[in-house]
Amino acid sequence: MPHPSTSSRTPAPPARTARRRSAPLALACALAMGGTLASGPASAATDGDRPPTAALPAPTGPAPVGTTDLHLVDTDREDPWFGGDREIMVTLWYPARTDTGRPAPYLTEAESAAILAQSGFDHLPADTLTRVRTHSVADAPPARTDDGLPLVVLSPGAGVSRTWMSSLGEDLASHGFAVAGIDHRHEAAPVEFPDGLVERCGACATERWEDGAVNRVDDVTLLLDALEDGGAWRWSALVATDRTGMVGHSWGGAATAQTLVTEERVDAGLNLDGPYYPAQLEEEIDKPLALLANGQGQSWEGWEERWAGLTGWRQWIRVTDSGHSTALDRGVLMERLGLRDTLTPEQWRAQFGDLPVEHGVNLVRTYAAAYFDHHLRGGEQPLLDDPGSVHPELVVVDPEAG
Repeated sequence: MPHPSTSSRTPAPPARTARRRSAPLALACALAMGGTLASGPASAATDGDRPPTAALPAPTGPAPVGTTDLHLVDTDREDPWFGGDREIMVTLWYPARTDTGRPAPYLTEAESAAILAQSGFDHLPADTLTRVRTHSVADAPPARTDDGLPLVVLSPGAGVSRTWMSSLGEDLASHGFAVAGIDHRHEAAPVEFPDGLVERCGACATERWEDGAVNRVDDVTLLLDALEDGGAWRWSALVATDRTGMVGHSWGGAATAQTLVTEERVDAGLNLDGPYYPAQLEEEIDKPLALLANGQGQSWEGWEERWAGLTGWRQWIRVTDSGHSTALDRGVLMERLGLRDTLTPEQWRAQFGDLPVEHGVNLVRTYAAAYFDHHLRGGEQPLLDDPGSVHPELVVVDPEAG
């Protein structure tokens, strides 16, 4: 059994793109490590001497949102990339009793400074991303519940931190879910751990994507064990780990499918434009699995093979005019900080598509809230029965129809 230790802190992140078939994450990693928000010269909009600011899209649910950060260590498992005990950083978002208190920072100061420096945005104040306005109250007491909070685990893409999925995490929490965003050590950067800043995605350089997806299942198990043992968080008992779902972006999408195969406590998965490698294709999956695919005509490895091996509830959606990273906060923040022009039109389209960036984020949030309400709480959701009738951009794909 893992023996988790915990500590508090504040989150981190990066960026990416993807490539075709044989190495779909390599280009994504190159963009992530070479420039977190973008690449090339920047010209963020400022008003005189006032530094630029930005805010995340507001959550759409009725509940105020609280958040806290955890450091979990598995002393029984060696880190597969660089040795030593396996460690993860986790952000929890959850429905809170009150919306009053200290707003949670988006990033730590060290993470913000590192991202801006790596992206070539040294002219911006080093704390620009720390000051991004979130909609979460730091360490707020959770709302009372009689039957526990269903849990949704978030697993980001290669070189991308959990922080870039904050809008999704906050929105699900506002609809009554506990949400746990995981930064898998050496697979996300820059991320601040208690022993310092991890500035590079060392695992990305190995291109062992299949191994990484398998390894992430054990990170999810570490989190679930820690919550069930009660040592991870003061209010761990409120989290209903027997009703757990998982969302993964890109590399995290592969990990989501693998987790459905291996971790019996995870009941439903949502893949945000991620590939499937041989390990994720070896067995049938009789649990719900949905795919939200990009609208750029880019088909990733294993999609049709995995579809054929889904024996439970399944759905394949093409999000019209979306890009590979439409679900992430990054496009919204780049636009609001005046940084959109630091990507070429082709790079922007590949990452965020032609949709207005906040609308793209909201399409993903709306689908995710409906998906997990239905599969974890039994709610009736017309969106899942006929997605296009609710949002025309959500086009159902039937690969068997040719």
